[in-house]
Amino acid sequence: MKEIAHEPALRASGTVVEVDHPVRGKYLTVGNPIKLSDSPTSVTRSPLLGEHTAEVLAQLGYGSDEIAALRAERVI
Repeated sequence: MKEIAHEPALRASGTVVEVDHPVRGKYLTVGNPIKLSDSPTSVTRSPLLGEHTAEVLAQLGYGSDEIAALRAERVI
């Protein structure tokens, strides 16, 4: 596995990619196996626990005061 992770051809083709994570730091992961010339993709990190909670609640119609109250009550 170590040799595969550092194989230049796999890095160049995007089969193995490096991702930066705020907690883990940089790490290697599998790239997107589907490669379309007109539709490039990028591999991103997984979200942290609760990272998008406020954004999702706002999309569901909660106001900033309601979200703050939920945080204060330790619901979220």
